[in-house]
Amino acid sequence: MLKGIPKILSPELLKVLCEMGHSDRIVIADGNFPAESMGKNAKVIRMDGHGVSEILDAILQVFPLDSYMEKPFSLMEVMPGDKVETPIWETYAQIEEKYESRGREAIGHIERFAFYEEAKKAYAIIATGETALYANVMLQKGVVTD
Repeated sequence: MLKGIPKILSPELLKVLCEMGHSDRIVIADGNFPAESMGKNAKVIRMDGHGVSEILDAILQVFPLDSYMEKPFSLMEVMPGDKVETPIWETYAQIEEKYESRGREAIGHIERFAFYEEAKKAYAIIATGETALYANVMLQKGVVTD
């Protein structure tokens, strides 16, 4: 174990986060996301016993968001016609605001099928047990400045 590192960050996940370079992306996927098929060219990390919020909170403690990109934190848009509420997005925004100086301005939305296409290009995908719908998050890594 290490001091100052959230316990939820496994050695495998820490290794992946360290390997990632500027502009690499990681997806934290809900339980319905096709992580294995989308992640054929990515590192897929299974964290089925955890939700997206707790993983997101831990990752953002050690992971800088890309300051050169307007929206380095992306959510999957709700499909037109879907009558789905997304209260988890507010939880994500509160977590993101703790670690990102731009606050909610750094959060964007990507249409569902475009999100899948971008996820196929991600460096890594974390498969979670999250049951909330449209709970997928994509983060783009920035640089450490201190």
